Amino acid sequence: MLLSLKTALLGIIQGITEFLPISSTGHMILVDEFMQIDSVFKESFFVIVQLGSILAVLVYFHRKLLPVAALRDRELRCQTFFLWLKTAVGVIPAIVVGGLWGSWIKSQLYDSAIGVGIALFLGGIALLAIESRRLQVKVESIDALSYARAFAIGCIQCLAMIPGVSRSASTILGSLLLGTSRSVAVEYSFLLSIPTMFAASAYSILKEGASLTGEQWLATAVGFVVAFLVSWAVIAFLMDYIRRRDFKVFGWYRIVLGVLIILWFAVLGN
Repeated sequence: MLLSLKTALLGIIQGITEFLPISSTGHMILVDEFMQIDSVFKESFFVIVQLGSILAVLVYFHRKLLPVAALRDRELRCQTFFLWLKTAVGVIPAIVVGGLWGSWIKSQLYDSAIGVGIALFLGGIALLAIESRRLQVKVESIDALSYARAFAIGCIQCLAMIPGVSRSASTILGSLLLGTSRSVAVEYSFLLSIPTMFAASAYSILKEGASLTGEQWLATAVGFVVAFLVSWAVIAFLMDYIRRRDFKVFGWYRIVLGVLIILWFAVLGN
């Protein structure tokens, strides 16, 4: 029961932070500093629970990703195919970098709360700096997004393998720098999360899933459901938010949180 309560809380944190540019992995690591969940289970859970967030993206964008009308409309079928193809192109860099250096990055960086604080702080500075610039918009829709830009955004996404950087922050800011509109940046970030997070989750299940106990699988299921519900609400919120506001508030949040984390774990010696 206690483990399920912990995973429910982590599911809430995952759902809130996965798609906001504030780093879900960073927040999960920080919360676990106080929860102290079994290390083997934690490693699997942190990745598997992301499937709940992936499902939320599929449900929210199902009319665009899996339109029923495409079965009858050849033009819509081609449009949907090319949308998935652009998403696949964007995930190639993460697959390559993750396959070559993923284990090393995890072993070196995932146990450092101070490292998360530094990444949050620097990411906040970068977010404010980019949002303060007047960037030229060249891409107004996902259909107009070129494969070269999709691949470049995927390369920038690889920075998110560093805990605290944030996958959504790297893809959104990278998209803005490469000339997309704010709505295209956020929407493509959502779409790119599907293959990226699914690949990581599938790898974790194949590697660690068999070692989980019945209680741990139940706790994981609780976290999954909670992450799905909260993620769906956050996606709806963010798609509405970007129509009226910028991301500076998230930059300030990252800076303040990053400073507090550095002070807590370095200066106070906790």
